Amino acid sequence: MDDRRVLERTHEDLQNDVAVIASEFLGGFQKVLEIDRPAVSIFGSARVAPGSGPYEQARATAKLFAGAQFAVVTGGGPGVMEGANRGCKEGGGLSVGFNIDLPHEQHSNPYLDVSLTFRHFYARKTMFVKAAEGFVIFPGGFGTLDELFEALTLIQTGKVVHFPVVLFDSDYWEGLRLWVRGRLLSEGMISEEDVDLLFVSDDPAETVAKVVAGYKRRLTQPPPTPAKADAQ
Repeated sequence: MDDRRVLERTHEDLQNDVAVIASEFLGGFQKVLEIDRPAVSIFGSARVAPGSGPYEQARATAKLFAGAQFAVVTGGGPGVMEGANRGCKEGGGLSVGFNIDLPHEQHSNPYLDVSLTFRHFYARKTMFVKAAEGFVIFPGGFGTLDELFEALTLIQTGKVVHFPVVLFDSDYWEGLRLWVRGRLLSEGMISEEDVDLLFVSDDPAETVAKVVAGYKRRLTQPPPTPAKADAQ
């Protein structure tokens, strides 16, 4: 079974397919239980090389997260994911990778303490949120943007609370920020407070402090009442 067949309109073996998907969720939940400390999920391109800006920035940021007693969760693959897992290991932290079975580019990096390879994106995506106290988004493509906007929707609708989302590299994300404010906000597609969900940083220490502060608020403050009944 694969995602492509499951997403087709017709279904030949519904009960078995649902059972397989359920077992994958269970396996993911069990792996999350192995994370014995607060965690951050870090995303970014699989296509950047060691020594590149995004790779080394993710590495430095993850090392600081390890020093703050946070685990680092990634997609377990190369590029930014590898940089983050590597930095976490170098900082003496717990490094986690939730990989995905793809036909071409994805392979597990060698810096993982806890790992699981998924067959279905939706089960994997749930674990990134379930394990984490916040997201840090480094430069990346469609997959990175997918994780970003899913997190924003969950926050907007109150499904997760006190959950910081940090965009790392202000220059890379400037075009997106201008579009969000210049089109989405100006045309009433989102609210002013939705724009404030995006925190931008170029500094690893500031990034870590933002996520740690969100975690502390989550421990001490009751969840706010969602301002919206559904995503806009």
